[in-house]
Amino acid sequence: MYYLGIDLGGTNAAAGVVNEKFEIVSKYSVPTNAKNGVQAIVSSIAKAAKSAVMEAGLSMDDIESVGIGSPGAIDPINGIVDFAGNLGFDRTPLVKLVGEQLPGKKVFLENDANVAAFAEYMAGAAKGTKDSVTITLGTGVGGGMIINGKIYSGFNNKGGEFGHIVIERDGWQCSCGRRGCWEAYASVTGLIRLTKEQMLTDRNSIMWEIAKGSLDNVNGLTSFDAMRRGDHTAIYVVEKYLRAVATGLIDVINILQPQVLCIGGGISKEGDYLLKPINQIISNEMFSRHSDSCTKVCIAKLGNDAGIVGAALLNRQL
Repeated sequence: MYYLGIDLGGTNAAAGVVNEKFEIVSKYSVPTNAKNGVQAIVSSIAKAAKSAVMEAGLSMDDIESVGIGSPGAIDPINGIVDFAGNLGFDRTPLVKLVGEQLPGKKVFLENDANVAAFAEYMAGAAKGTKDSVTITLGTGVGGGMIINGKIYSGFNNKGGEFGHIVIERDGWQCSCGRRGCWEAYASVTGLIRLTKEQMLTDRNSIMWEIAKGSLDNVNGLTSFDAMRRGDHTAIYVVEKYLRAVATGLIDVINILQPQVLCIGGGISKEGDYLLKPINQIISNEMFSRHSDSCTKVCIAKLGNDAGIVGAALLNRQL
């Protein structure tokens, strides 16, 4: 039997067919067309889904169920996206609308960060555990919790907003309205801000060469690339950024004590340049550092496929 997963984003809707071994056998992506309204998004989802099935050489009769991972505040019980600003969703009954486009198929819905966490639990770096957390370092800081093998998001399905733990009171402004949130410092957005600030204090930094002389060209790799070339200002930027990342991770570990904590998102591609110093800080500062059993912190395994795999397997949450 096969399962269909939809990774819904502000730019693209990606669909994938997943088999019983949790492997993606086909993928298909189309523009989300969010600017054209809810029905256009639903049509994009349906097109991606049907095309992915066709690419796999299957028919919809071969598909056991359909899962959707969507940004925003999600009500998975009632199949509603309470709110997702980038998509124009406001109390949108997405399961019902997609179900009408894919008749006869059971459709499941979850928050995209929870879906990624579930994918890592089922088929990725947290496979074989009962309790795990996946943190995604991207434009913001996303997170999902798996407790006793199930997605946990609180009584109102709004839990897991790890990015809005405050790590510096009255610090940088966060998009949520508070100041000093972890997301403001540990996201790629925060890294870019820090990089630009330090470049302005050091006009001789290699980071200017990498950015071709313009702050407009600074991205999440700029400081890491310059750090590898021995640039002292870049080394400062990377060390300060990694300490901010580690500070939030320690809070998560101290509160939840998961067996595994996976780090995903684009910055996770830095691998050991990210993981080794973070693990050193965590091992020195976390509350359970003297325990024989401590949380394993690792890089998420599934990368960009996590959204599809986790969504496809949402029927396993029953």
